[in-house]
Amino acid sequence: MLDEELLKILACPACKGELVYDPDKNTLECRQCRLRYTVKDDVPIMLIEEAQKF
Repeated sequence: MLDEELLKILACPACKGELVYDPDKNTLECRQCRLRYTVKDDVPIMLIEEAQKF
């Protein structure tokens, strides 16, 4: 589970929009640009080229 303070400051690297954490999928989603970033070992992988479109 990601730290609440970290979630408050994270933003989508593509559009700088808000990210929504899904603890079941262990992902961060940007609903503005429709990208999904994975979280591995409690570390968000915030690389645009590794994000998944949804």
